[in-house]
Amino acid sequence: MLYPFKFEPILKEIIWGGDEICRFKDLHPGRQGIGESWEISHVKDSISVVANGELKGKSLKELIEIYGERLMGKTTVETFASPFPLLVKFIDARDTLSIQVHPGDALAQKRHNSSGKTEMWYVIKAKPGAFIYAGFSQAITPEQYLKSLEDNTFINYLQRHEVKSGDVFFLPAGRVHAIGAGCFIAEIQQTSNITYRIYDYNRKDAHGNPRELHTELAKDAIDYKIYPGYKLAYTSKPNEIQTLVSCPYFTTRLIETDRDATVRLTGSNGSFSIYICMEGKARFADSSDRQTEIRQGETLLFPAENPAKEIRLERKSKILETSQVNE
Repeated sequence: MLYPFKFEPILKEIIWGGDEICRFKDLHPGRQGIGESWEISHVKDSISVVANGELKGKSLKELIEIYGERLMGKTTVETFASPFPLLVKFIDARDTLSIQVHPGDALAQKRHNSSGKTEMWYVIKAKPGAFIYAGFSQAITPEQYLKSLEDNTFINYLQRHEVKSGDVFFLPAGRVHAIGAGCFIAEIQQTSNITYRIYDYNRKDAHGNPRELHTELAKDAIDYKIYPGYKLAYTSKPNEIQTLVSCPYFTTRLIETDRDATVRLTGSNGSFSIYICMEGKARFADSSDRQTEIRQGETLLFPAENPAKEIRLERKSKILETSQVNE
């Protein structure tokens, strides 16, 4: 029977990256300028490698080729085009990221032979004054979109949200967004690396050239509607399992404690499950009673054939659970 997998982090040096990721994950030696840590990835040229157990050194691609439905679950294999449909990251924004948008499935398939990119963010830490752009604050048409980029007023149309630890944003494909400086987040998304950069504050790259923009590509990908709320409203419920996001691509639940606690799990209903430890430490028991521990900064993949049954959490621990099961 397959066991729960940890993977080697794929660290991405990016011009806007900081030093939070290495500290958060307790990686030595620490490195500056790490913008992202890809925790579980099946993106071409960035495929995760197993870090624990008998299959250490095997790639996620190899696991899928060998074990298929045993790892993924029958429904996942039949439903999703990508072999592994989710990408999990930590993101550390020392500077504000470009304003961008991702295409939906139909447009991404037509243009790039890829799935689209719906995602969610959980803010783990935020420095004072940190913010996120998500959605529009006032009506805008495709024509106004183009004009606002010409006269540098596009940012005036965006909804700016000051953020704190625990804030959650659901970002369906088509929603314009950007992560502001001082945000450290966990991101769960469809397996896609397609991003249309809309606006980058007229910044230059390391060679002094303007960064590439995707003005026309983004025009047809943007959802121009205004919605009543962009930040997910929820009330923290320590020692309970709380659903944050449920969409066609993933369901994510929060498990947090204010004391030592044991939480019984209902199983994966035929899907793999991912657990991201954002604070503290937790010990999992699977269906064969094998024990696996994760601590802050680690991510664990439970195969469909061997779901987690129980978690023992230390006081003040936070775990995100993600699966393909829709509630």
